[in-house]
Amino acid sequence: MNELKNRTIAEIVSEDISTASVFKKYHIDFCCGGGKTLENACNKANVNVNAVINDLINNKPKTQTPILNFKDWSAEFLTDYIVNVHHTYVKENIEIIHEFATKVATVHGHHATETIEIAELFSKLGDELFAHIEKEETILFPAIKMKAINQNYIYDKEVISILEDEHEHAGAIVKKITLLSNNFETPDWACNTFKALYFKLDEFINDLYQHIHLENNILFSKIK
Repeated sequence: MNELKNRTIAEIVSEDISTASVFKKYHIDFCCGGGKTLENACNKANVNVNAVINDLINNKPKTQTPILNFKDWSAEFLTDYIVNVHHTYVKENIEIIHEFATKVATVHGHHATETIEIAELFSKLGDELFAHIEKEETILFPAIKMKAINQNYIYDKEVISILEDEHEHAGAIVKKITLLSNNFETPDWACNTFKALYFKLDEFINDLYQHIHLENNILFSKIK
């Protein structure tokens, strides 16, 4: 722990860009203020350095889905997994990525114009995903659970078509972001915020693909 205390923020983030989310959580500047040691940065931000170190040690990039036999799960159990894993991930990360995207577009948009469009597209994607998740959590998923309790319960399956259309639209936005970012390859001159943005976008999109796969190809096929 003492070793981490004496390392600079820039060193920590440069070695593992996923740690940017930890510093963002504690409002510690890892870009312009990256030259400070972790201990000094925590003191300046008035946060507990041991709490930050604990989060850094336990930080794990969320780019891999666990190997689970989803097809054997009941529809209602699968909805709980989607909410607790994928919906929670979306809700926890959209604002972080939005702030990164806005900052990068503001600072670098004049010479990296694609960052402006990326910020606009992600803002749109975030708004759509929040509305999409609300439909699932308040309409479809409760109906699936009601059906499991009462086989005679009938719900409007047209909502599935609506959700599938929304998945397709989200996928189109994601493809544009991926293309604009050159598959999330940062330029040589990129600052840590720029690197963090592309890292988090890549992570977010990987999670979204897993999320949509579980719904389109497994959950919806169980309940149509």
